[in-house]
Amino acid sequence: MKRGKKYQDAAKLVEKTKVYDTEEAVELAKKTAVAKFDETIEAHIRLGVDGRHADQQIRGAVVLPHGTGKTVRVLVFAKGTKLDEAQAAGADFVGGEELIPKIQNEGWFDFDVVVATPDMMGVVGRLGRVLGPKGLMPNPKAGTVTMDVTQAVNDIKAGKIEYRLDKANIVHVPVGKASFTKEQLADNFTALMSAIIKAKPASAKGQYLRSVTIASTMGPGIKINTSKLVG
Repeated sequence: MKRGKKYQDAAKLVEKTKVYDTEEAVELAKKTAVAKFDETIEAHIRLGVDGRHADQQIRGAVVLPHGTGKTVRVLVFAKGTKLDEAQAAGADFVGGEELIPKIQNEGWFDFDVVVATPDMMGVVGRLGRVLGPKGLMPNPKAGTVTMDVTQAVNDIKAGKIEYRLDKANIVHVPVGKASFTKEQLADNFTALMSAIIKAKPASAKGQYLRSVTIASTMGPGIKINTSKLVG
């Protein structure tokens, strides 16, 4: 795949064989974000687990201290007083059964995160086929199935992100924007890594953090020294 000149120039700043300390890697990720828009800085974490086994599934959520730099639209499925609570907490959309056809038949997806109270999961379950593949299905592990909708909405708006393994046993998550300071990015990255290290399943054998790379949306990958992350 042929890359543009900007990418090639940015890639020259990164030594392919070198593993960097977090601060240095973050600084490089900012430097190599040369697109005309405010690029997202993402972490790609390859783990020594086998996600095909239920006891080695890695999934959870963490509130990034400085948020993601992105405005997140929250949809809450609830009923009764919980609807008012969600609205008061700043949810962008709230509702119940009446939203099902809108999502199912009209293809309405103007939201980034779905929260549901446990008593609504029977209703939300009917959307499994459309929400599941998009990674939007509420999940107790991620804190998106809860009676405390106020807390859930507040956390998401404050920069809570969900992480989960993909089929190749890699976790891909945003840790901020290129316009963040390197301190903000390093704080966010550290918060994410401590959550992932804590989530290590007891059944995982061998090296848990196989490789950790950060990169801006259009920039080259920068390898991070994993031995320093395990602390």
